[in-house]
Amino acid sequence: MAHTRQQETVISRRGLMLVLSSPSGAGKTTLSRRLLAEDENVTLSVSVTTREMRPGEVDGRDYTFIDRRHFDTLVEKNALLEWAEVFNNYYGTPVKPVMDALARGRDVLFDIDWQGTQQLREKARNDLVSVFVLPPSIPELERRLKARAQDDYETIRRRMAKAADEMSHWAEYEYVVINRDIELAFAGCRRSFRLSTPPGRRFFRCAGLPALLAHPIAVVRQLAVAKHSWRAPDRSTRVLPPMCRW
Repeated sequence: MAHTRQQETVISRRGLMLVLSSPSGAGKTTLSRRLLAEDENVTLSVSVTTREMRPGEVDGRDYTFIDRRHFDTLVEKNALLEWAEVFNNYYGTPVKPVMDALARGRDVLFDIDWQGTQQLREKARNDLVSVFVLPPSIPELERRLKARAQDDYETIRRRMAKAADEMSHWAEYEYVVINRDIELAFAGCRRSFRLSTPPGRRFFRCAGLPALLAHPIAVVRQLAVAKHSWRAPDRSTRVLPPMCRW
């Protein structure tokens, strides 16, 4: 009888929102795919977007591609958890698929920018774990954007111009990973998310235990100087201090 009662008090935990953000070219898409491949309990939040489909993308897998009128309707109906305009295109996260996954105990991975992360934090702070991925330097970021051969010169120029502003928001995130080497960066992201989830995926109900397990905050210290270096053109080639790298 005691064993039966204990079984009845075991409940599946609610899932967490796992956010990866970075400027274009810093590696968050590659890292997201690695994280999804490793953990079958993590599902990707598929955003809706008004931009055109790129070669190799699949509608419904990478994004759900919709027109501006449809997007505006979703905003009016409050059907998006977050949305933002990026380079004259609109991106947003549908509410229902995310809430359904969390209720089933699945973690949901978001590949979104700082604007979307701020909106998620306002709506679901206790459900959120955030990681910001930085490149080792501005020149390296530009090299990666050119090497992936997805954008023309003007688009790369605009992405580089926007990168400094995007990187200035690193301090709003709980964890920071510098992508100097993709394997080390992946290990850093994986460790950050594992620190924020309990060992195993179940817990016992007891007095005072919250419905969602709290997660620790990793304080990244002594980044202030480096943060300013991203903003100053004459110091844009500086890399972050070694103590802050994974």
